[in-house]
Amino acid sequence: MTDQIPSPVKERLLHLMRVLEQRKGVSVTSAEVEALTGWASHTIRKDISWLGGDFGSSNGYHGEALVPAIKAALGLERRRRFCVVGLGRLGSAFLNFPAADLGEFELAAGFDSNVNRVEILKSPAPLYPAYKMAEVIGRFAIETALLCVPAAAAQAAAEKLAAAGIKGILNYAPVALSLPPELAVRNVFVLDELRSLAVKMSNGVYI
Repeated sequence: MTDQIPSPVKERLLHLMRVLEQRKGVSVTSAEVEALTGWASHTIRKDISWLGGDFGSSNGYHGEALVPAIKAALGLERRRRFCVVGLGRLGSAFLNFPAADLGEFELAAGFDSNVNRVEILKSPAPLYPAYKMAEVIGRFAIETALLCVPAAAAQAAAEKLAAAGIKGILNYAPVALSLPPELAVRNVFVLDELRSLAVKMSNGVYI
């Protein structure tokens, strides 16, 4: 089903799921979702119609029913393991991210080319030298990587991750990666986000 849902709808459904998860046990009306997201009520209803069920009521939307439906439609029902590659200030910040806030994801490992850093850092997940990536990723069936290395090292690290069997990379390095098309990549460039925010501010849009 996920292949049939347009990408913009998927993004909004993910956002809606987060809104509902933050309000456990409380129904959320279309008007409240509109106020929180800026989406028109009819857009919200149309997005939810992709799920194929009747999730609305006079009291609003209930997360207990709608969240599992969104997860099923987007293929988010099972646990998935991820790793952090690059344990500098940014990468190490992810190591102690509360497990309860990771939803269906589990931090399985961290990697860094600096062996001394690997030995010194404390983490609930095991940490390894970068040369062990292929072995560890295969052993723990890790699917996704948070790439937090410097720009100059990003392409080489991404290629090693691809060779190790990683299926998706969340790239924090400020550089475009050249990788096989079947490997999913999402770029999180701080400068781009700041520029996008500045454009919204210039246009008087604060959502």
